[in-house]
Amino acid sequence: MSGDAPVTTPRDAAREAAEHELSKGIYHQNDPSLFQRALDWLWGKVGDLLSAASGATPGGGVGLLVIALIVVLLAAALRWRLGRIRQTSTDGPGLFGDHTRTAAEHRAAAERHAAARRWTEASQERMRALVRSLEERTVLDPRPGRTADEAAADAGRALPDHAAALRDAARLFDDLTYGGRTGTEPAYTGLRDLDTQLLRAKPQFAAGGART
Repeated sequence: MSGDAPVTTPRDAAREAAEHELSKGIYHQNDPSLFQRALDWLWGKVGDLLSAASGATPGGGVGLLVIALIVVLLAAALRWRLGRIRQTSTDGPGLFGDHTRTAAEHRAAAERHAAARRWTEASQERMRALVRSLEERTVLDPRPGRTADEAAADAGRALPDHAAALRDAARLFDDLTYGGRTGTEPAYTGLRDLDTQLLRAKPQFAAGGART
């Protein structure tokens, strides 16, 4: 009888043996990775939040979608506004900076840059020559700190046939000066041609009230 007595294992020892057996890699080959488990947990939390918001929002899921769209539009408007403020702040002292030169001097500088194939600088100087020439002819009133966009808008009212070309020229100047764009020979040639055309153009009125 003594040889047939059942073998008993203490409870703690049995639990430890089971845990040891289940910790073997063969039982966990198909388990998700730590990253996958974390991702599943995160998506679960997001889903819970969306479900709670949908239940608390008038209109349920549709109302939540409308709110999300409004938030996106507000963010886009804020980004646009901040971009405009940043652009205004980078305009600094305006089109001419701290230099006071005649239109002829700006044209000469533009031609020197063009001869050296420095198209960015050549285009910038040609735009300055164009605007300075309009000031010298009283088509524009001289205004410290005027930007290229402002000059184009003012000149476009006096020279409506060239308003679109003036806006394009101002946009090019801003792209070259503040947007990191690199000048090209065709772009410079277009500015030079516009400058020449404006020399022969008769304004309908002068920005300062005078007429040529």
